[in-house]
Amino acid sequence: MEKVQEKKMGWEVAREVEAVKSSMGDRAVLESHQIRTMGIYALFFVGLFGVAWWLAGNPFEFTQRIPSDYVKAKDWVGTNSWSIVWAVVFTCAFFEFMDSAGGMGYGTALTPLMLMMGFDPKQVVPCVMITEMFTGLIAGMVHKEFENVEWKFGPMNETTKMVVVVSLIGMGMVAFSIIGTYGILQVGKFWIKLYVAVLLVVMGVCSLLTAKRYSNYRPKWMFLFAALAGFNKGIGGGGYGPVVTVGGLLAGVPVKSMVAITSFAEGFTCLFAVIVWFAMVSAGVVVDYMLLPSFVIGTVIAAVGAPYVTRIFPEKFWKIVVPLYCCMLAAYAFYKLWPDIQKRLLS
Repeated sequence: MEKVQEKKMGWEVAREVEAVKSSMGDRAVLESHQIRTMGIYALFFVGLFGVAWWLAGNPFEFTQRIPSDYVKAKDWVGTNSWSIVWAVVFTCAFFEFMDSAGGMGYGTALTPLMLMMGFDPKQVVPCVMITEMFTGLIAGMVHKEFENVEWKFGPMNETTKMVVVVSLIGMGMVAFSIIGTYGILQVGKFWIKLYVAVLLVVMGVCSLLTAKRYSNYRPKWMFLFAALAGFNKGIGGGGYGPVVTVGGLLAGVPVKSMVAITSFAEGFTCLFAVIVWFAMVSAGVVVDYMLLPSFVIGTVIAAVGAPYVTRIFPEKFWKIVVPLYCCMLAAYAFYKLWPDIQKRLLS
């Protein structure tokens, strides 16, 4: 009975790979079908870049060049001018690589950083959602190809069930938070950043509890973590990966498979978020896709290559790296936010 139950989980494949291919060098060698898969997904991003190029030129009435600090500095107010922002490209590449390899960091770190650089939330959050939609779905499939996880539908194994549960709950909370934050309450940038930063601290502390050992498997915990993660995603485009990934570790899921679950579920959640954003623009909310081409260039290699890195390094390595990375993101978020906090405390 124990064996049958174990085979339904979906994370045995990663352990089997490490057992058969015990060295990092062995796991680094890929089969021809895996190399072809990487190439196909990389080519897909060429088409995505073409769409991003088109959207950056404001082809619709609801797309306008929002007069953010960056746009004002470039003297682009009232025009359709834009260019590739290479600082954004390299920043996206780094955080997308860490997100797809470690389950967190793209929207969580990228959104506040882009706001600090002088961009408006409506220039950043929609682009984060669109790129995370594609990279999450693709990374989820590549993780399977590299045997970090197994997806089964007949019947569903535990990893597939978790993707479905986390995605559906996340979709509902994304819709709620996007509409509430940007459509009704018009919450200020400071409060969005402060909320995400505080949450990161909480999850960072909790993640340290998973560094040495896993909890017993408690799938019901993921209902809470999925709801919280979806709410965060809608508010600021980030705070999803740390909550779902660390929540999964606390719920007893092995880290390699949890990273894959987070990527895949985030892709579906962002797909729904993009639909919600399009519904909102039809109701009069203006967005600006100026940064979308830069985002696409930055994410193309990372989304395909990061699952390969997850495969190579052993499970015990990721058990330490993922919690530490979550804590680093928390520290970084507060470092960036501290000047604003000081101003408000002294005013």
